[in-house]
Parts: sequence; C-alpha cells; structure tokens
Amino acid sequence: MSTSSGWVSWAILSACFAALTAVFARVGVQDVDADLATFIRTVLIVLALGPLVWLTGKWANPLTLSSRTLLFLALSALATGASWICYFRALKLGTVAQVAPVDKFSVVLAAMFAYFLLGERPSPRTWIGIALVTIGILILVIQPASSNRS
Repeated sequence: MSTSSGWVSWAILSACFAALTAVFARVGVQDVDADLATFIRTVLIVLALGPLVWLTGKWANPLTLSSRTLLFLALSALATGASWICYFRALKLGTVAQVAPVDKFSVVLAAMFAYFLLGERPSPRTWIGIALVTIGILILVIQPASSNRS
C-alpha cells in the first residue's frame, strides 16, 4: 500500500487518539455528570492547544479571517460540542465497545454530507468501504429477537 500524501499517517494517529479518548473518557465520566465532564475536557483542550499554537508561531488574529471562515468554524465548533455532549452521555450509559463503533457512523454520514453538500464524489472502492462500515454498525446495534427475552 502506498500513499503519495501524509494524510493517512495523520488519520491513523487521529484514530489512535480517538480510541484512547473513548477509553479515558469512559473511566473519567464514571463519577461526574457527563456535561461537566465535557466542559472540563474542553477547557483542558483550550489550555493545551493555545500554547501549542502560540509556540509554533501559528497564531493569527481570528478577527482578520473572512466572515465565511469564521461562520463555518463556529458551526464546526457547535457541532463538535454537540457531538462531545452526546458522546459523553453515551459513554456514561454504555460501554466503549458499544459507543465508539456507533460513534463512527459519523464516517458514513460525513461521506454522505460531503457528497450532497460539497459535491465530493468518492470512488466505488470508497463507497464499498463506507457500506461495510454501515453493515458493521448495524450488526452491533440491531439486537436479535432472541436477545430481547429476559
């Protein structure tokens, strides 16, 4: 398997950190309200990311960005916050093995949204992968009739 760009490495690292996020959050949310846990997580991210941006020389005045950029970053932030709130509430109620795979339904939804809203056209091979993710999630979520019995 060869790739001409570095996105795969970053995506794999993202997946690794997301997996650790689920495990750490499941333990961390046990003795606290899920919304408070989400708030604490968010504050810690700001405290960690702020100095990183500053020290790497990437800081720029956000007010110099276009209104379109700011609008979509704001919408992304709101969607992220809503996702985190839902994720922490789900982890409070379910196991990592249940919650994390269903959360990855975002893969399917992102591809569909990108298709309809951004005009992206995934290859047939990509659609097959997306379909397989969907099938995997359905297998995890749909309970067989026999398991509904007490």
